[in-house]
Amino acid sequence: MPLTRLEKYLDLEHINYKRIVHSRAYTAQKTAAYSHISGNEIAKTVMVKIDGKLCMVVIPASFQVDLKELQRATAAKDVRLATESEFKNAFKDCEVGAQPPFGNLYNMEVFVAEKLSEDSTIAFNACNHAELIQMTYKDYQRLVHPTVIKIARTTIAEA
Repeated sequence: MPLTRLEKYLDLEHINYKRIVHSRAYTAQKTAAYSHISGNEIAKTVMVKIDGKLCMVVIPASFQVDLKELQRATAAKDVRLATESEFKNAFKDCEVGAQPPFGNLYNMEVFVAEKLSEDSTIAFNACNHAELIQMTYKDYQRLVHPTVIKIARTTIAEA
């Protein structure tokens, strides 16, 4: 299988990471179940528009984005979820909805939920719906330089 832009970048930066193959899943909670990793330790990338600018919000799979808190923290006038049509062309190397939380590779600002920054590792979609990349949060922080804020709230687990 050819390396993705993400894997080439991680290799170039000499990052130790693990590729985890799992059954195809289209929700972060199913991905967590299929990969046998807690939903609190899987990072999902949620695309938002902040004052018209496309940005990434990275939260635990078992959480939801708190848009009001994101708006408050960014002092933005308008914050909303981005539609698929607004972001799908930004990730030509990824399946729709499987973008990794590396805004630096796509010229986007990244906001990470404080809860994820407390974990030693982070796992996220590897540009498709059947693989994850797992690496240390410390390395992720060093490469991406996300803004860490309290922007996630718990949700009811999926059935």
